[in-house]
Amino acid sequence: MERYLNKLIAQDLKRKLVFVTGPRQVGKTTLSQELGQTRLPSQYLNYDIASDRATIHRQSWMPDAKLLVLDELHKMAGWKPWLKGVIDGRPAGQQILVTGSARMDTFRQAGESLAGRYLSWRLHPLSVKELCDAGPIDTIKANTVKANITKAGRNKAALTPDEALAHLLKHGGFPEPCLLLDDVQAGRWRDQYANGLVREDVLEFSRLQEVSAMRLLVELLRSRVGAPLSLASIARDLGLSQPTVKRYIDILQALYIVFTVQPWNKNIARSLLQAPKLYFFDIGMVAGGTPEADGARFENAVASMLLKHVHFLQDSAAKPVDLHYVRTKEGAEIDFALSNGKALTHLIECKWADNTPHAAFNRISPMWPKAKAIQLVRHLRNDEERNGVRIAQAAPWLAELAA
Repeated sequence: MERYLNKLIAQDLKRKLVFVTGPRQVGKTTLSQELGQTRLPSQYLNYDIASDRATIHRQSWMPDAKLLVLDELHKMAGWKPWLKGVIDGRPAGQQILVTGSARMDTFRQAGESLAGRYLSWRLHPLSVKELCDAGPIDTIKANTVKANITKAGRNKAALTPDEALAHLLKHGGFPEPCLLLDDVQAGRWRDQYANGLVREDVLEFSRLQEVSAMRLLVELLRSRVGAPLSLASIARDLGLSQPTVKRYIDILQALYIVFTVQPWNKNIARSLLQAPKLYFFDIGMVAGGTPEADGARFENAVASMLLKHVHFLQDSAAKPVDLHYVRTKEGAEIDFALSNGKALTHLIECKWADNTPHAAFNRISPMWPKAKAIQLVRHLRNDEERNGVRIAQAAPWLAELAA
């Protein structure tokens, strides 16, 4: 299954070093292997593997490799000046792809070491748009290495946006559980994935004795998706200090386990002082099973796809777009807002089945009259316009996002 960034990354590799980051098991290795198949000979080296690590330190990879993939390189001390030397000394025509499962803002703040030598992309889980482009779900064969669409499946109709959204809400957007048709195996994957992230990756940032506390925090956050993040409340529930909880959440963000959505404020400093809302990159991590929980999972799905849309526009075209939510001093709130520079372009509210315009639009829409007011409804018979608010079926609208 070709991912939405394959062709764009292939073009960028002709020009510069390319960084690709994203959650663990989101498809970075498969993407790099597919790119390598079109650039033979190629070589993939993972810093987590002892033999590969030794090869990296010795710089003894194949000199004739047309594509050199270095995975998890950020774990090597002094990787930036080391990589600068590799870039400057590589053979003519050799392309270099660096991938990682930890968010490294240092890529964008690399200073003199890598300035002007790289382009970067963030790979996200599957979305409604991407899954619709993949073909019929009953023809997708998956295993732990890669997923392919059968030739017979190419002649059948693709998934509708509603079918794609239903599948994502059930399985999440990570390729392996999403493409597995076995619910039991998908559940086993998710349990192993969550435990492995906390047990292994968190240890890079934390201490062994903190792993159990981190697991409790992740479990607690699963039921608090979409609510303003109260460090005091979480700290009290877990018996931890607020600075410790903040540090733990920062680690979870660095590992692409969760992301936060900041409230809209033209003054960045002021917005950072207000409580953000927290969501999971893996939709399947959100607790479900009740109407309220299903609504929260749907809101998380919308948040993750809006973030993918925003990151794609930032990475592909350097557009000054971003994702926020809006909350007034009186407590009126709209779930999400998209901005372009200093202006809000969209006000977006999520509802499971309610087609009555959200009351907060009456308060908030007049403050940004040029922003499109949209209420995304998971279960809605027909789109309509009411009191300046577009009441829209969520799935088709999400299928029109940039990625």
